[in-house]
Amino acid sequence: MSRPKGNGALKAKRQQAILSFVSRERLSSQEEIRSRLANLGVDATQSTISRDVEELGLARVHDSGGVRYVVPGERGSGSPAPLSLLRRLLDEFALSFTRADHAVVIRTPPGAASALAEGIDRVGLPGVAGTIAGDNTILVLGREGVSSEELERSFTQITEGRQA
Repeated sequence: MSRPKGNGALKAKRQQAILSFVSRERLSSQEEIRSRLANLGVDATQSTISRDVEELGLARVHDSGGVRYVVPGERGSGSPAPLSLLRRLLDEFALSFTRADHAVVIRTPPGAASALAEGIDRVGLPGVAGTIAGDNTILVLGREGVSSEELERSFTQITEGRQA
């Protein structure tokens, strides 16, 4: 698994903020996203925001109110987030997987756990009941009857480009 770049925590914070903005507000341009980030004290160029939008799998849709960005898998967007989004997040941020009783603990760089947990939740893997994220650790809880081995296998298959 590849190690994240030195700015992994900043990238995770920025991407988490973008997900939060798009989930709560009607944003129709990357400039609006840049402005919201600047209000948080996060400086980002248009090209950085463009890469983030692509990596997060955000879609730009037309609806009755005009054009806006949406997070795939949110109410009204029509479908769950793609596995390719989760694959990119796992490749970027997952440092290790440790099995626990009907759960898997995923270690990340500092500040990256919540962005990865959000990606896991948005994909809606059938064996995952939910996630709990700290700063650099995620607890992925399996649904009833799903073992930690099955959970770990799902994440391994996703990172290898196979269906979970």
